[in-house]
Amino acid sequence: MFAQIAIGSILITLTILVTAGFIGVAIAAGHRIGDRLLKGHRMLRLVAFITAMTLWMVAALSIAVWLWAVAFMLIGVFKTPEGALYFSAVSFTTLGFGDVLLDKPWRLLSGFIAANGLILFSLITAFLIEAVRRVHQAPE
Repeated sequence: MFAQIAIGSILITLTILVTAGFIGVAIAAGHRIGDRLLKGHRMLRLVAFITAMTLWMVAALSIAVWLWAVAFMLIGVFKTPEGALYFSAVSFTTLGFGDVLLDKPWRLLSGFIAANGLILFSLITAFLIEAVRRVHQAPE
């Protein structure tokens, strides 16, 4: 049980750090190109900005899912990358089909990965809403 708590806590910390790094880069990029977003075809540029920011944050989420999948492979829970990635993606999004379950010695990690997904989706949603609000409220 303690190994599960340690592994889960480490992975949650790592994925938060990765996501925070992605958010930091996105903020820096937003500051660099912010003035250009407000000139010319504002709506087209706003759509491009939202799309780019969203895809960038999806990349952060993808890395988080891959980190979990690699961890599952390293501790021997899954033998194939496909199985580890499938379980990670389904659990991380809290979809949880239930067709693949972790063995009893590792099942506590299911809760950790689901909580991790909730935390990161919430963090990214808040970031994207704030980014769009700031760009939308900027003077023309």
